[in-house]
Amino acid sequence: MTENQNDDLIATQASTAKRKVSTQRTLGSMALAFEAFVIFFATLVAFGLKLAPPALVWGFGLGMSVFAILLPAILGKRGGYQLGWALQALALGLSIGLAIANPAGWVCIIISVIFVGLWGWAMVAGFTIDKARAAFEKQQNIH
Repeated sequence: MTENQNDDLIATQASTAKRKVSTQRTLGSMALAFEAFVIFFATLVAFGLKLAPPALVWGFGLGMSVFAILLPAILGKRGGYQLGWALQALALGLSIGLAIANPAGWVCIIISVIFVGLWGWAMVAGFTIDKARAAFEKQQNIH
Protein backbone atom coordinates (compact mmCIF):
# COMPACT_ATOMS: atom_id res chain seq x y z
CA MET A 1 0.00 0.00 0.00
CA THR A 2 1.45 3.38 -0.97
CA GLU A 3 1.75 6.20 1.49
CA ASN A 4 -1.00 8.19 -0.31
CA GLN A 5 -3.42 5.24 -0.17
CA ASN A 6 -2.60 4.74 3.51
CA ASP A 7 -3.31 8.43 4.21
CA ASP A 8 -6.64 8.15 2.37
CA LEU A 9 -7.62 5.07 4.38
CA ILE A 10 -6.71 6.78 7.67
CA ALA A 11 -8.71 9.89 6.66
CA THR A 12 -11.70 7.72 5.72
CA GLN A 13 -11.53 5.85 9.02
CA ALA A 14 -11.22 9.09 10.99
CA SER A 15 -14.18 10.72 9.24
CA THR A 16 -16.28 7.58 9.69
CA ALA A 17 -15.36 7.34 13.37
CA LYS A 18 -16.43 10.94 13.92
CA ARG A 19 -19.64 10.65 11.90
CA LYS A 20 -21.98 7.85 12.84
CA VAL A 21 -25.13 9.87 12.14
CA SER A 22 -27.89 8.09 10.26
CA THR A 23 -28.58 9.47 6.80
CA GLN A 24 -32.23 8.50 7.25
CA ARG A 25 -32.42 10.65 10.37
CA THR A 26 -30.65 13.55 8.67
CA LEU A 27 -32.89 13.53 5.59
CA GLY A 28 -36.01 13.12 7.74
CA SER A 29 -34.95 16.03 9.93
CA MET A 30 -34.48 18.28 6.92
CA ALA A 31 -37.90 17.34 5.53
CA LEU A 32 -39.53 18.07 8.90
CA ALA A 33 -37.78 21.42 9.21
CA PHE A 34 -39.11 22.55 5.83
CA GLU A 35 -42.52 21.15 6.65
CA ALA A 36 -42.70 23.10 9.92
CA PHE A 37 -42.46 26.36 7.98
CA VAL A 38 -45.04 25.25 5.43
CA ILE A 39 -47.45 24.21 8.20
CA PHE A 40 -47.04 27.63 9.80
CA PHE A 41 -47.81 29.42 6.53
CA ALA A 42 -50.77 27.10 5.89
CA THR A 43 -52.02 28.09 9.34
CA LEU A 44 -51.87 31.73 8.30
CA VAL A 45 -53.86 30.90 5.16
CA ALA A 46 -56.48 28.95 7.12
CA PHE A 47 -56.76 31.81 9.59
CA GLY A 48 -57.09 34.39 6.81
CA LEU A 49 -59.79 32.37 5.04
CA LYS A 50 -61.64 31.96 8.36
CA LEU A 51 -62.01 28.22 7.81
CA ALA A 52 -62.53 27.48 11.51
CA PRO A 53 -62.58 29.34 14.81
CA PRO A 54 -59.25 31.13 15.32
CA ALA A 55 -58.39 29.16 18.47
CA LEU A 56 -58.84 25.88 16.60
CA VAL A 57 -56.80 27.03 13.60
CA TRP A 58 -53.94 28.35 15.71
CA GLY A 59 -54.04 25.41 18.11
CA PHE A 60 -53.70 22.81 15.36
CA GLY A 61 -51.38 24.89 13.19
CA LEU A 62 -48.90 25.96 15.83
CA GLY A 63 -49.11 22.61 17.57
CA MET A 64 -48.25 20.73 14.39
CA SER A 65 -45.54 23.22 13.48
CA VAL A 66 -43.85 22.93 16.89
CA PHE A 67 -44.22 19.14 16.75
CA ALA A 68 -42.50 19.09 13.35
CA ILE A 69 -39.65 21.17 14.77
CA LEU A 70 -39.21 18.96 17.85
CA LEU A 71 -39.69 15.59 16.15
CA PRO A 72 -36.12 15.30 14.76
CA ALA A 73 -34.89 15.04 18.35
CA ILE A 74 -36.49 11.61 18.65
CA LEU A 75 -35.97 10.33 15.12
CA GLY A 76 -33.93 7.16 15.33
CA LYS A 77 -35.40 6.28 18.69
CA ARG A 78 -38.23 3.80 19.16
CA GLY A 79 -41.38 5.09 17.48
CA GLY A 80 -39.76 8.26 16.13
CA TYR A 81 -40.24 7.47 12.47
CA GLN A 82 -43.81 6.28 13.11
CA LEU A 83 -44.57 9.66 14.67
CA GLY A 84 -43.21 11.26 11.49
CA TRP A 85 -45.63 9.17 9.42
CA ALA A 86 -48.45 10.12 11.81
CA LEU A 87 -47.63 13.80 11.29
CA GLN A 88 -47.78 13.28 7.53
CA ALA A 89 -51.16 11.55 7.82
CA LEU A 90 -52.51 14.31 10.06
CA ALA A 91 -51.31 17.02 7.68
CA LEU A 92 -52.87 15.24 4.70
CA GLY A 93 -56.12 14.70 6.59
CA LEU A 94 -56.35 18.34 7.64
CA SER A 95 -55.59 19.49 4.11
CA ILE A 96 -58.45 17.32 2.83
CA GLY A 97 -60.66 18.96 5.46
CA LEU A 98 -59.54 22.38 4.23
CA ALA A 99 -60.42 21.42 0.66
CA ILE A 100 -63.90 20.38 1.78
CA ALA A 101 -64.37 23.65 3.67
CA ASN A 102 -63.01 25.91 0.93
CA PRO A 103 -61.98 25.30 -2.68
CA ALA A 104 -58.64 27.02 -1.96
CA GLY A 105 -57.82 24.04 0.25
CA TRP A 106 -56.92 21.98 -2.84
CA VAL A 107 -53.59 23.76 -2.85
CA CYS A 108 -52.98 22.44 0.65
CA ILE A 109 -53.67 18.90 -0.55
CA ILE A 110 -51.08 19.27 -3.31
CA ILE A 111 -48.51 20.64 -0.87
CA SER A 112 -49.29 17.92 1.65
CA VAL A 113 -48.89 15.20 -0.98
CA ILE A 114 -45.52 16.73 -1.93
CA PHE A 115 -44.38 16.53 1.70
CA VAL A 116 -45.64 12.97 2.12
CA GLY A 117 -43.57 12.10 -0.94
CA LEU A 118 -40.56 13.99 0.41
CA TRP A 119 -40.86 12.22 3.76
CA GLY A 120 -41.23 8.83 2.04
CA TRP A 121 -38.21 9.52 -0.15
CA ALA A 122 -36.16 10.58 2.90
CA MET A 123 -37.07 7.34 4.68
CA VAL A 124 -36.32 5.04 1.73
CA ALA A 125 -33.19 6.82 0.47
CA GLY A 126 -31.80 7.31 3.97
CA PHE A 127 -32.34 3.66 4.87
CA THR A 128 -30.72 2.54 1.62
CA ILE A 129 -27.70 4.80 2.10
CA ASP A 130 -27.28 3.69 5.72
CA LYS A 131 -27.34 0.01 4.70
CA ALA A 132 -24.88 0.62 1.85
CA ARG A 133 -22.54 2.50 4.18
CA ALA A 134 -22.69 -0.33 6.73
CA ALA A 135 -21.91 -2.90 4.02
CA PHE A 136 -19.01 -0.78 2.73
CA GLU A 137 -17.58 -0.36 6.23
CA LYS A 138 -17.89 -4.08 6.87
CA GLN A 139 -16.13 -4.82 3.58
CA GLN A 140 -13.34 -2.34 4.38
CA ASN A 141 -13.10 -3.50 8.02
CA ILE A 142 -13.84 0.01 9.25
CA HIS A 143 -15.17 0.03 12.78
